[in-house]
Amino acid sequence: MAEGTLRAVTGEIVVNEVNFVRKCIATDTSQYDLWGKLVCTNFKISFITDDPMPLQKFHYKNLLLGEHDVPLTCIEQIVTVNDAKRKQKVLGPNQKLKFNPTELIIYCKDFRIVRFRFDEAGPESAKKVCLAIAHYSQPTDLQLLFAFEYVGEIYHNPAKKVNGIDPGGGGSGISSASSQQTPLFETYSDWDREIKRTGASEWRVCSVNEGYMISTCLPEYFVVPSSLADQDLKLYSYSFIGRRMPLWSWNHPNGSALVRMANIKDVLQQRRIDQRICNAITRSHPLRSDVYKSDLDKCLPNIQEIQAAHNKLKQLCVNDPFDDTEEKWLSSLENTRWLEYIRAFLKHSAELVYMMECKHVSVVLQEEEGRDLSCLAASLIQVMLDPYFRTIVGFQSLIQKEWVMAGYQFLDRCNHLKRSDKESPLFLMFLDCVWQLLEQYPAAFEFSEVYLTILYDSARISLFGTFLFNCPHQRVKESTEFAISKNIQLGDEKGLRFPCVWDWSLQFTSRDRLLFHNPLYVGKSTPSVHNGAPRTFKRSKKNYSSTLRGVPPAIKNGIIGEQEFLPRRNSLILKLKPEFFHSAEGQSHSMEQYFRDWFAKPVDLHGVILPHLSGTQIKLWKLCYFRWVPEAQINHGGSITAFHRASLLADEVDMLNRSLRQYKSNSSLQGHCSELDQSRMYFRANGLNDTSGTPDFLSSSFPFSPVGNLCRRSILGTPLSKFLSGAKIWLSTETLANED
Repeated sequence: MAEGTLRAVTGEIVVNEVNFVRKCIATDTSQYDLWGKLVCTNFKISFITDDPMPLQKFHYKNLLLGEHDVPLTCIEQIVTVNDAKRKQKVLGPNQKLKFNPTELIIYCKDFRIVRFRFDEAGPESAKKVCLAIAHYSQPTDLQLLFAFEYVGEIYHNPAKKVNGIDPGGGGSGISSASSQQTPLFETYSDWDREIKRTGASEWRVCSVNEGYMISTCLPEYFVVPSSLADQDLKLYSYSFIGRRMPLWSWNHPNGSALVRMANIKDVLQQRRIDQRICNAITRSHPLRSDVYKSDLDKCLPNIQEIQAAHNKLKQLCVNDPFDDTEEKWLSSLENTRWLEYIRAFLKHSAELVYMMECKHVSVVLQEEEGRDLSCLAASLIQVMLDPYFRTIVGFQSLIQKEWVMAGYQFLDRCNHLKRSDKESPLFLMFLDCVWQLLEQYPAAFEFSEVYLTILYDSARISLFGTFLFNCPHQRVKESTEFAISKNIQLGDEKGLRFPCVWDWSLQFTSRDRLLFHNPLYVGKSTPSVHNGAPRTFKRSKKNYSSTLRGVPPAIKNGIIGEQEFLPRRNSLILKLKPEFFHSAEGQSHSMEQYFRDWFAKPVDLHGVILPHLSGTQIKLWKLCYFRWVPEAQINHGGSITAFHRASLLADEVDMLNRSLRQYKSNSSLQGHCSELDQSRMYFRANGLNDTSGTPDFLSSSFPFSPVGNLCRRSILGTPLSKFLSGAKIWLSTETLANED
């Protein structure tokens, strides 16, 4: 049996392997199964075979991962099975295995399920590789994640680089059109440029936290009102949870600011400090407008509820979702509450957009620690208000600013160390919310849903420092300790520099990165023209959603609070207390009228965008959640068919523009040909008036393929079916660990 070779990354080592393994492919037969070697490294599990993948006509190649590879940090659960003894076990990191496994099932965090058979493999070798996968996929310490091994090797051997790229940096690595660097907001200058970009003239960059002297969960540099002195900030910091002082996020052209703030733990000082902070924000507004405070803990689902909804969604999408009637399945989807929570975040963010855009007031997002729900809400508000954040580089800078540098706990929330009590998919929910907006306003976004999906996948690859830590200070602290233990000289550097996820050339060729581009995007420099005049994109009045109705509360002491008008947890419509009805009636009508007027006007693709929230307009993100389900795949169908046709049309337009430019400049024939070969589209027209049909390899899962992922129907009637079909939330250790 001939086998291919392992595609290894710098620092990657093989820790165990077993030959004569069968990877299960088809749902109802073993004739398509592949034979090869199963390898466990310190970075991934890899199945190496020379057999071509059957039933698959396309594979999107990741330069770090082979066709059959799964990163260790993407593994959710490992199940070993012995058919003869009718035994099965969920493997923990340091557990023993008392039987020789005949089957291994890998459950992945991206909803993939991969299945291997050991019928012809050596029983002891099969057992060892299963235990190795369990051990290395569930590390007990942050420094055991692969990124540390890779960076240590790079510092000792600078000539070794992944695909020729140095660690660190914020290059987009997408195309010449987006070749500008993604600001990482690690420096004073990045924040200063953002102040100037948004016109926040009454705000300043504060360096009081240099060296993380005040708070370990804040960035070294952040933006505060100019009227607040450093001494005051140091004094006030003791009163905030985690010493997380208020953080400026963004400024509206009308002067309204978006600010994030943790709760004040000092009850005695709470009112005084709160008033001082709000007064400083008010003084930073050119109109000295009021401050609107939104208590996110009281009006949005918490991280535990979001995690529970995600577990139910996972179970629904993975456990044979198409056996039920459509009505029953849709009812089950509703019961997960995932789409309800998506709607809640979009709705609340839209209401805060109204406060900044229409009422010209600054908005303060208040949350207990200020590093979970506020990451999501602040980001959504900026995506709706600022078209820069709907470009690729702008969106990446938004994630750097509001998630990475603001102290979102990627390590805990992504559960890289398998401590599930802190896990919650807030980052996925954010990407899902953005996808909803992209689906509703495709011409307003430079990036595609493929880009969003791959960005989610990249959070599960333990090479990138971007999504590996709970805060910037943790990166500096842990990597410095690691450097000392490995005798690495840091010099003037603050900790080791890890590869940045925004260097997309680490993962994909320049050709494949073209799939990140949305062919429908209308950039400012390329207005849509129809019959010689700019074309508008109209909405009808009937699309107005009444679920956007909400009531801003009364103003007290110049600060608007939400306490009196909290929505019910299960409701997306704010309920008024009767005694406050009359005072809030005018505000309620104003907000409703704003949304009604906005939805009645043509879309300004470079202005504010607001979500449609009715039941049918909030959808399940099928590419992300169904791409690994064979039964959900539609050949020659799905949104990719429209993407394909739009790409061809956009490419034809580009070809015409290039031809016109060459004609006007009277360039040489050689120059003419070289420019015509350029394209920003993945799918390219064969020429003007291209009438070629849909490529045979396109499906609703494109550019991913569900071939080789376990289908529930394939295990009906086997020893696995009784407990796989009965699992309530994924697979529980209690259900499976029935070993003697």
